[in-house]
Amino acid sequence: MAELARANQILDTVERLERDVGEADELMEMFADDPQAQKELAGTLDRAEKDLRELEVSLVLSDPNDAKTAIMTIHPGAGGVESCDWAEMLLRMYMRYFERAGYKANVLDLQPDDVAGIKDVTIEVSGEYAYGMLKGESGIHRLVRISPFDSAKRRHTSFTSVFVMPEMEEVEVTINLDNLRIDTFRASGHGGQNVNKLSTAVRITHIPTGIVVQCQNERSQHQNKENAMKILRARVYAHEEEKQAREREKLEEAKTEIAWGHQIRSYVLFPYQMIKDHRTGHSEHNTDAVLDGEIEDFLTATLLWQARTRNTRNP
Repeated sequence: MAELARANQILDTVERLERDVGEADELMEMFADDPQAQKELAGTLDRAEKDLRELEVSLVLSDPNDAKTAIMTIHPGAGGVESCDWAEMLLRMYMRYFERAGYKANVLDLQPDDVAGIKDVTIEVSGEYAYGMLKGESGIHRLVRISPFDSAKRRHTSFTSVFVMPEMEEVEVTINLDNLRIDTFRASGHGGQNVNKLSTAVRITHIPTGIVVQCQNERSQHQNKENAMKILRARVYAHEEEKQAREREKLEEAKTEIAWGHQIRSYVLFPYQMIKDHRTGHSEHNTDAVLDGEIEDFLTATLLWQARTRNTRNP
């Protein structure tokens, strides 16, 4: 039902955009010489462009993990109090964004530095497509500024890592009978007359995983099937646990050294003011606004860049 509601919402948005753009095109021709009408139409098209970008973002959030709660950690790199202060600035930026976007943020762990800033923080972020929206923030964030902790007022460069991973819920094993192939056959080896002459042994194949279990020790087919299902549930559970462990390891491997050459975004406050994402090329000069949580354009640009990169690798 949730997938159906999302599909209907997408269709409604597409139909509305087609209607709005079509009407704007007609009105543009009718009021070509009316400056006020042209101004109103430009506003309509700007809103349509914004809605189209939001629709594009919603369509690229297709990974099964995208809808999950996000776990974000912020950790300063080498540089002492400078990096710890920069980590706290990033924490404030993200918390302001979460508030603006309607996400619920719960600080799970925070270790303040002895002088200023923070040594480490872990935040649980829940809400619609929390992980999908935030996953592109994983990487090294670089700050260039005049240090407030340097009496000589020299320029300093600080690095802080941000790592985002989806919350891994406990594995729940639900086995759909349609995904099973159940075969019966005569048991072999020692046993009573019923065991050896009737098809009491049971072999069950779980088609999605390829796991095969069989039981033949009991005298009745029903008992053997019941035991085989117990074993199958345990093995499917172990399979899912192992798969999630591999996924966690893969996400952990995405962590990189907190230093030069690995930064995904630079926040330059001196000698000029600009924040630039090195992957997408997107930049903003209103650094105060970005550090106050207005990072929506960076998140959107990163999501679309990730989608293009994925499509290039898998044409």
